[in-house]
Amino acid sequence: MLRVFEHFPVGWSATFGPVAVTQDAIVAFAREFDPQPFHMDEEAAKGTFVGGLIGSGWHTCALNMRLIADGFLNGATSMGAPGVEEVKWVAPVRPGDELRTRVSVVEARPSKSRPEIGLLHFTFEVVNQRGETVLHQTNWIMFGRGGHPWPPSPGSGPKPGARAVELELAPPRPAAYLDEMVVGEASTLGTHTFTAEDIVRFARQFDPQPFHLDEEAARRSLFGGLCASGWHTAAVWMRLMIGYRERAREEARRRGERPPELGPSPGFKNLKWSKPVYAGDTITYCSAITGTRASASRPGWGLAFHRNSGVNQHGEEVFSFDGAVFWERRPAEAQASAPRSS
Repeated sequence: MLRVFEHFPVGWSATFGPVAVTQDAIVAFAREFDPQPFHMDEEAAKGTFVGGLIGSGWHTCALNMRLIADGFLNGATSMGAPGVEEVKWVAPVRPGDELRTRVSVVEARPSKSRPEIGLLHFTFEVVNQRGETVLHQTNWIMFGRGGHPWPPSPGSGPKPGARAVELELAPPRPAAYLDEMVVGEASTLGTHTFTAEDIVRFARQFDPQPFHLDEEAARRSLFGGLCASGWHTAAVWMRLMIGYRERAREEARRRGERPPELGPSPGFKNLKWSKPVYAGDTITYCSAITGTRASASRPGWGLAFHRNSGVNQHGEEVFSFDGAVFWERRPAEAQASAPRSS
């Protein structure tokens, strides 16, 4: 019997896992979605901000998704999440770690607009084999309620219409040091078309819910058609962001400048999956600088804050979040003579 909204009262908790994290898995995810040296090359990682090979934070999120999908979502009337309030990557995930997730319901409320649906507010603590928290996450998940037909009335599914034309990307500005960033400056990172094959491939590995795996089951679901995992949407953003940053670094090198080094991200807030990403959708991803802050604990470094978004071929925002990343400041001896970005 499928578990419904009412089977998860406030205070319900469980632990799922473990999942072993191998070096091959870390590198494979990074090559496809987060190709930074500290995720891909053990030797190169030793000379970086983190001092050794670590898993992508998005990989940890995806592994948490797999643990909860196998642990309880696929035995329940789960209908996906509208977003994630906050993720903190508290400690790095390294090769050989074993991860478990501790799940707790902290709030429950029926939907006001759809009485057949209830929303549950969860906290997730992903811990390693030493009991150290590596990820903290909070978000709502939608569930079907008892006494109502299941599956619910299907959604409208994807809109008809032509696919978006791939953008001709403008050359990026040379990579700036933290002190030279301009608040409000926005960049188009690139576009990506989500195929049914790629949606299913990602879902099989990280988010095996029916509406990501099976076209017929997806048509009967709240989404009305096969749609990408939200973590897939986010991982593609990461890949395009890294590509954009590398082009900016190459432009700096072309001018004879040393580009700044980058570190990991401490986490993000306000992630919203505002509309489904269906098979065939083309998403244009953008990023805008929203602020900077020098680090008190890491001399020569600071945090760059950015708002990120994805828009489909119909002009609808489907994805957004507020992120941060450790970013090198210009060395003090070079600040006086360095030109500022404009």
